[in-house]
Amino acid sequence: SHPKAIGIMVHIESPVKGISWSGSVGYSDAENKIKLTPDQPALIASSIKTYISATILRLQEQSKLSIEDAIKDHLTNRTIKLFESDGYDLDRIKIKHLLSHTSGIEDYANDEYLDWVDKNQKHRWTRDEQLDLTIEVGNRFGKPEDVFNYADANYLLSTEIIESVTKKPFYESIRELLKYEELGFMNTWFPTLEPQNEQTKPLVHQYWGEKNWDSYNHDISWDLYGGGGIATTTKELAQFSYNLFNGKIIKDKNTLNQIFTKIETKDGKDNKYGLGLSIGDVNGYKSYGHGGFWGTVVLYFPKMDTSISVFFLERDERILRKNVLEALVNELTKEK
Repeated sequence: SHPKAIGIMVHIESPVKGISWSGSVGYSDAENKIKLTPDQPALIASSIKTYISATILRLQEQSKLSIEDAIKDHLTNRTIKLFESDGYDLDRIKIKHLLSHTSGIEDYANDEYLDWVDKNQKHRWTRDEQLDLTIEVGNRFGKPEDVFNYADANYLLSTEIIESVTKKPFYESIRELLKYEELGFMNTWFPTLEPQNEQTKPLVHQYWGEKNWDSYNHDISWDLYGGGGIATTTKELAQFSYNLFNGKIIKDKNTLNQIFTKIETKDGKDNKYGLGLSIGDVNGYKSYGHGGFWGTVVLYFPKMDTSISVFFLERDERILRKNVLEALVNELTKEK
């Protein structure tokens, strides 16, 4: 009933109901009319933010850092000089402020950035280049906890912190700390930074009709270094969510529970955001998860002990994620 969506993918991970099911409809390649299969990976964009937050909390669990640490303690000299040159007090900004988007940091990923990416789709970005752009685009929004301002720059700084602590590339550390091998995540990786598993199906094409974008035409580096970057399947995304909230990744409950931390800001707005985690509900069922630029979302429902991931392959149709989630929650909760 929504052919403009091109392709829709779903996974439900609900061991308590005996369900681990993936489904798909439509095409993985609109131009060549290649049928979409449920086990194809996609770019999850900002849905990665929960992975980054979980990685930081794993490092806290290992007593290698604390989310209360000043970010100045863990950034490179280059980055420290860059942000201090624009008036940021890096002794006052804590890691938890990055993860909750309450740092006061302006973002590079604005409309002008997307327009530039549109005209330079093959440009190979570096993280440093995007951090430089963060300082160029404007001044800080305020001091830590003044305002909530969603900014990918917060998460680029977070991956730099991961590297500083682990002395490894952030993507290697994420893989190890989030226990990909132990949990069987064979189809989750950072394209261009890591090799794709030979058994993994081809990435789907993801579209933005408004700008005539096809993800295959872009160098992924425009959204690669923590704000986005991971490719995975609906199944592995939902299983990551399920395992995370069931203590299989972060085993210490006190540490895991910090992911639900909501930092109240002086502007008084309820941002419904934890640490790399959106807080909401579907049909009255509380949910924790994150959506992504291209039209992805994953939610964990504590009352049902169930995770659901939904991918729309056309960004312009992403509003329909809500309809699909409502229909699936209705199906899972109706009396038989």
